[in-house]
Amino acid sequence: MKSKSTTAILALFLGGIGVHRFYLNQIGLGFLYLLFCWTLIPSIIAFVDFIIFLTMSEGSFNNKYNNGTATIVYSSNTQGSVSDELEKLHALKEKGIITEAEFRMKKSKML
Repeated sequence: MKSKSTTAILALFLGGIGVHRFYLNQIGLGFLYLLFCWTLIPSIIAFVDFIIFLTMSEGSFNNKYNNGTATIVYSSNTQGSVSDELEKLHALKEKGIITEAEFRMKKSKML
């Protein structure tokens, strides 16, 4: 699963040679950045990409680059919070955001 913050950092520091595009599995664009890196145009485009990644919501990033897969963070400090998280996880499964297999896997990790 690709991280939005990692992508933004790669675009800022190594975007001129297309590393952020390789990270996002956009190999063709990555090679174009490499091919034209001597012109500094890819660096300018990468800075614009950096701004776009910073302003993009996590959901739209996941829809575009992670095939709609949601990142879920769980905290299991108390028993009440685990049951709340299980309810949220079940709601995600019911809405079709996660699959049955993902639901079972995440549920077993929580318990």
